Amino acid sequence: MASPTTGPTTGKSASKLRDDLVRVLPHLQLDEHGRAALSGCQDSVDALDRLERAGLLIEATRLVAHALPAREAVWWACACSLHTAASGTDQATEQQVRTAAEAWVRKPTDEHRRSAMKQAEAAGFGSAEAWAAVGAFWSGDSMAPPEAPKVPPQPHFTGLAVAGSVALAAARGPAARRDGRLLQFLISAKDIAAGGAGHLEVESD
Repeated sequence: MASPTTGPTTGKSASKLRDDLVRVLPHLQLDEHGRAALSGCQDSVDALDRLERAGLLIEATRLVAHALPAREAVWWACACSLHTAASGTDQATEQQVRTAAEAWVRKPTDEHRRSAMKQAEAAGFGSAEAWAAVGAFWSGDSMAPPEAPKVPPQPHFTGLAVAGSVALAAARGPAARRDGRLLQFLISAKDIAAGGAGHLEVESD
């Protein structure tokens, strides 16, 4: 199975994690421990570091899902889903859906966006790949058919889809692998935020 080697950007740059932490916070589903960990935090980069140090790994992935720009976030979801693809139950279907999502990242046209959604629908919305594709679809200007009046998605919808995709990718197979996977996912996210590809090797069974 081919793995992504180049992401939506090339070269290194300042972090692409957006600094509007106030916008992101409501979507992290923080408990009291999480809120305490982020007390006084001013930006997404600091928040990510604090959540990771507190062991709040799933919350950290939610932050990344909402703080990265849409293309980078969907690319990250694709990378995470590929990492655990060996634990998938229908790898051919999963690969097809992921390929559709990656096509939108590389060329974010409306045609690619709607194609990604069709692949997610065909797959039954049950996989990490499907929700990466939904994230691509929700990054557009309308959820309605092309001929219908526009129905814009809410700004946080892509982040919700990507967070769900990453959580599903981490949960495949043995539960004991989950936290280690989440740590690998966060390393990938930081690389993408810095302008890298966020490459993750396919996990062996």
